[in-house]
Parts: sequence; structure tokens; C-alpha cells
Amino acid sequence: MFNAERFVAQLQAWGLEAGFSQIGVAGVDLRSAEPGLLAWLEAGFHGGMGYMAHHGLKRARPAELLPGTVSVLTARMDYLPRDTPPDWAERERARQQRPGEAVVSLYARGRDYHKVLRQRLQRLAERIDQALQAGPWAAPDGGLQHRAFTDSAPVLEVELAGRSGLGWRGKHTLLLHRDGGSMFFLGEIFLNLALPPTPPTTAHCGQCRACLDACPTGAIVAPYRVDARRCISYLTIEHDGPIPLAWRAAIGNRIYGCDDCQLVCPWNKYAQASRLPDFDARAHLVAQPLPELFAWDEATFLRLTEGSPIRRIGHERWLRNVAVALGNALAAGPAPDVRAALCQALATRQGHPSALVREHVAWALAQAR
Repeated sequence: MFNAERFVAQLQAWGLEAGFSQIGVAGVDLRSAEPGLLAWLEAGFHGGMGYMAHHGLKRARPAELLPGTVSVLTARMDYLPRDTPPDWAERERARQQRPGEAVVSLYARGRDYHKVLRQRLQRLAERIDQALQAGPWAAPDGGLQHRAFTDSAPVLEVELAGRSGLGWRGKHTLLLHRDGGSMFFLGEIFLNLALPPTPPTTAHCGQCRACLDACPTGAIVAPYRVDARRCISYLTIEHDGPIPLAWRAAIGNRIYGCDDCQLVCPWNKYAQASRLPDFDARAHLVAQPLPELFAWDEATFLRLTEGSPIRRIGHERWLRNVAVALGNALAAGPAPDVRAALCQALATRQGHPSALVREHVAWALAQAR
């Protein structure tokens, strides 16, 4: 006889063996989340991410994405590099005080998480299928149907993860866990197998507003509400046009993503290092001088970002981002020799074929004091 509770416990054990930090199960009735999603879209907070508006409420209706889905297996995976020191947050904040040094978001310094999680989720799904076929568990009529996702489809990941007990939604809208902070990735497996949901946890942000106060652009416009159009992660990754003048100075030396709201979160003192080598930082993405990164030609960019999430923005946007950071380094009033080196680096791209790059180079040079 199929014992669903025992099977969920078995799934959780398999998930830990596969490198995940925690496994949960959520139901598929997300109707209560639909008004918030619609309000966010109607406010235009998704910016240029038109696919979010295109999918609309499909994001809150798992069975429309994969017909027959009745349960969602949720997973989280820690991503801090294995050699992360205890004072990692302080060290990361210190990087922002060195204008000539490029800062890449922590999650993006290693292998592309889409590849890591999707492959491991797929293997976990196949193990579930094999177990159902072998017994003593009972497979659904017609066999198991499954599909793995991680930040790659219209899925309300934080909502599902929160409902399944992987944590609670913080005021910065990221998921928080008492023993893991927020430095982890989320993934899901949609299943046509009815499983009992794992219980949700309670929220523990209280009166804290550290993340709201730390956001350089004020993108966290209210607790649990982010305007992506102002978010540095959106501006440096998702946005494909000119970075609005109003936010360029606030970007500082961040060339890909932003961790500020997480660096100040008290719960991240409990963040755990990954057990996987996949998320170990690549040396050429840590503590690198901006002129060196700006000198990468497209072939170098493609070679050094192979298997990295950074590759998706392409060389043109890479130069755009680094140009903004170079401009901010000039605005900081560096020593004459440093100023000359920054200007020299920018001058090499003044005649770049891309109007986007040329415009940001011109702006950056205009920041020289």
C-alpha cells in the first residue's frame, strides 16, 4: 500500500544525497497569490521583462504549465563557495568601498546554477520514477509525469517554497531560512503524483527593515514589494538598453547583480557554504581591476564565461556595465595615475561599433574630476 508520508521522507533523503539542502512538497492551488501577482504586473514593476506579463496568471497555475500536475516538489541548494570565511558579508561590503575593483554577485562567480540544479533535479525525478516502477510505491495511472524547473519558466518559486516549509518570504521578497539565510537557489519538480504538502514555517523578519534601508536605488519600495526597474540586478542583467542616468552612480562598482539586501540581513549570519565544487568562485571574477575586465574582447568574454550565468548578458552589455563602474571609479576622485589608467581604458572603446557601449563610455569619461 502506498504510504505518502513515508514516500515524502524518502524523497527528502534522496534530495540530500543529490546535493540539495532541503526538500519540501507544495500543493498547486495558488489562487491566493494571484491578486498580488496581478498588482505587481499592473504597476509595471516587471520592467522590460515582458515574458512575465505575457505568462500572466499561468505563473500561479502549475497545472497549466504541466497538465496533470497535482504536487510540486520544492528544493533549495546553498551556493556560497566551499571556502567562504565566517566574515564573508563584511568582506563583500568592503569590496564596494574599493571603486576600481569589480564586484560580481556571489551567486554568479561559479558555474551556472541553472545547469547545476536542473541536472540534479532531473536525476532526482528519474529516481522517483524508478522507485515507483519498482514498488512498493504505487505509480499514477499512465505512469509518472514530471518536469524540473529552476528560474527558467513561469513558476512562483518563492511562493511554492514558502508554502512547503523551505522558509518564509523576506521583506526583500527573497526566501529566508532560519538555518540558511537567503544564500541559496530554488528549484522545483512538477509531479502528477499526489503527495501530502510539508508544513510551512512562520515568518521571522519582525520590525527589521535592514534590506529596505540598504538598497542603493530604493528598489524595495515597500516591505515585500520590489520595483525591478530600479533594482541593480535587473539593470545589469535583465535590462538590455541604456542604464537610466538616475541609477548609474548608485550602481557603484557592481558589474553583474547586487547582493546588498542580503549582505545586511541578520539571518545571513546562518548562511551555509555549498557542499558542491560547482559554486567555487572563478578567480577571474573576484577582486579584478575594472580596466582588465573592460579589456576583454568578445572571444575572451565567451571563453572566460563558459558555463557561467554571466554569459547570457553578452559582451555588449558586459562592456556597458563595466563602463558604468569605470565612470563611478572616476567620480570617486582617484589618484592621478589611477585616473589616467581608468580614462585610458575607457578611451579604447570610444569608437566601439555599439552605440550602447559608446554612450556609456562617453558618460563614464565625463565623470572624471
